[in-house]
Amino acid sequence: MSEPARSLYSVPGPDTARDGVGDAGWELPLPLSAAQSLPPFPVAALPGWVADQVAAVAEATQTPPDLAGCVALAALSTAAGGRAVVQVRPGWVEPVNLYTVVVMEPSARKSPVFTAMVRPIYALEKALREEAKESIEAARVRRRAAEAASERAEKTAATLDKIADDKDRDAAIADAVEAALSAAAIDIPVEPKLVVDDITPEKVGTVLAEQGGRLAVLSDEGGIFAIIAGRYSGSSNTNVFLKGYTGTQLRVDRTNRPSELVEHPALTLGLTIQPAVIDDLGNTAMLRGSGFLARILYSQPVSLVGHRKARPHPVPDHVADAYNSRLHTIAHTLHGWAEDPARFVFAEHADDLMAELQDDLETRLNPHGGAWAHIGDWGGKAAGQTARLAGLLHTAIHPDNPWEHEITGDTFTHAWELIDYYGAHALHVFDQIGADTDLDTARRLQDWLTRTGPARFSKRDAFKAVRNTTVQKVNDLDTALELLTDHGHIHPQPQPERPKGQRGRAPSPTYWTHPTYRRAGGTEQGEGTR
Repeated sequence: MSEPARSLYSVPGPDTARDGVGDAGWELPLPLSAAQSLPPFPVAALPGWVADQVAAVAEATQTPPDLAGCVALAALSTAAGGRAVVQVRPGWVEPVNLYTVVVMEPSARKSPVFTAMVRPIYALEKALREEAKESIEAARVRRRAAEAASERAEKTAATLDKIADDKDRDAAIADAVEAALSAAAIDIPVEPKLVVDDITPEKVGTVLAEQGGRLAVLSDEGGIFAIIAGRYSGSSNTNVFLKGYTGTQLRVDRTNRPSELVEHPALTLGLTIQPAVIDDLGNTAMLRGSGFLARILYSQPVSLVGHRKARPHPVPDHVADAYNSRLHTIAHTLHGWAEDPARFVFAEHADDLMAELQDDLETRLNPHGGAWAHIGDWGGKAAGQTARLAGLLHTAIHPDNPWEHEITGDTFTHAWELIDYYGAHALHVFDQIGADTDLDTARRLQDWLTRTGPARFSKRDAFKAVRNTTVQKVNDLDTALELLTDHGHIHPQPQPERPKGQRGRAPSPTYWTHPTYRRAGGTEQGEGTR
């Protein structure tokens, strides 16, 4: 039978005589991490016509501007990736394609945001397919005619093989071989494809090769990310995504056809994924070790659920028209720069600011106390990412002829604002990935206390609540319980001395909880203390 409930104001605390804040001498508990509230997306860092669309779509869909902002950058990357490069200074050239991932809960209205932000890309793809129809059909006709000629030549050679002399027979065989090779040499162009959605990593490589090494994976579901991470197969598959980011030569093995080399692949990723996928990444050390996760610009915006308007303002027609027109112009203008990419050169002031950023990054990455020390793999690519962002912003500022202008210091400053935003969110995401399993266990214990609200609990209660692959024995909780104790969330209850000679299992250690947990409701105590 449980003990009668005590008043919150008379619960025995760890030391009621000490100075403190809270009930019965408890001080306010400290957070388990130094994580601060994440910054909002810097919409003002985007060129006017892009910023206007991002703000309007966020209002119309009642979604955080982070989502529309990240998809806008992915759309610009789709338009320019593989068709333009940024020259920071002699010897330092960066492609402009990006990998962006937005972490959002299900049913967050992602689809209408994607539709509004990538519509011009799909419109261009449709137009390119219409333009290519005639040349594709002409190639098919030439191929069929050549194959028919090859068949006739082969039949002739087969007939002469029985009745003609060696000289005529050899000539007929040579004609048949030449006709067969001529037919095989006629390539039928594939339909232009700028964007794919529901696709496997293996198929990405095939389509990338077919499309001349340029492709975007844009998806509001992001299932491909879970596949890359090995969520279903247990092993990660990152090769095409590693090389598609850096532009390193990629060999693609194709069914029933010879392998093909893609000299300078340029892949864009614009995905949304659920938080559970991030949680699972902690179990895939190989994925982070490959460098794939360090190539991604992460965003994890705060949900607006519970604060959304029932009748938001729609996107003004003039805003949507300006966005659609200019993004279409960029994509169409740069589409012809496939073989020799356009080059956007940093102005001297922009290069000076890049040097300042590099010095700043060295401080952040310092292994002895640097703010980004534990995400050195991500931070080590931040300068290059900033150059890519500057290139895309520059393209949006000069949609008709970006190669005729230098990237200015102001443009680079806005790119710096964006990388600071992405850096803060990367810290949060990598923290979630769970390099520290004890800290993750402490957080799960904290969640359990918040849900159940016990006045006290036993160590055995806690073990039952959070048992998983990393917590398989009761003593696996020791460090997590110490963390919660040191941060003032719980306090161990003194254990009574056992009478000499008493046998049997010792009582499970018991802990008091901070009064703030008890206000959350739930039971007064865990079942192990009854």
